[in-house]
Amino acid sequence: MSTRPNIILSTTDAERLERLLDSVDAADFPGKADLEAELSRAIVVDAKDIPPKVVTMRSTVRFHILSSSEERCLTLVYPKDVDESGQTVSILAPVGSALLGLSEGDEIDWPKPGGGTLRVYIDEVTYQPERSGEYFR
Repeated sequence: MSTRPNIILSTTDAERLERLLDSVDAADFPGKADLEAELSRAIVVDAKDIPPKVVTMRSTVRFHILSSSEERCLTLVYPKDVDESGQTVSILAPVGSALLGLSEGDEIDWPKPGGGTLRVYIDEVTYQPERSGEYFR
C-alpha cells in the first residue's frame, strides 16, 4: 500500500466516530481496525477550522475508483442515515472509510473485505457542512 495522505477531522466527527467504533464488533465490521488506524493518525481540529475542500461526515463528494474508472457522487453518512436512494455511503463501508478526511486531489489505497484494495481519487467536495456554517450537526 502506498503512503497515505494526511487526513483532517473535526473534533465533533472524531468523537462521534470513536463512539460508533466502540459500539461495533470487529466481526460485524471487518474494516474496523483500518478505520481506527485512520482516526488515530488524523489531524483533529475544531469544526470551524476545517479546510473547505476536506471530506467530513455528511459531505457530498465526487470521486472515482481508479481500478475501474467508476465515478460516483455520494454523501458520507453514519450507518443509521444510509438511505435507499443510492446517494449515501456509510462510514463503515470500505469506500466510506477511505473518503473520510481526504481533500480534493488526494488519492488513497483502501483494503476491501476479502482481500485486494480500492484506489480512490477525490475529484471534488461538492458540499461540506462546515463550509456551509453547520458546525453542530
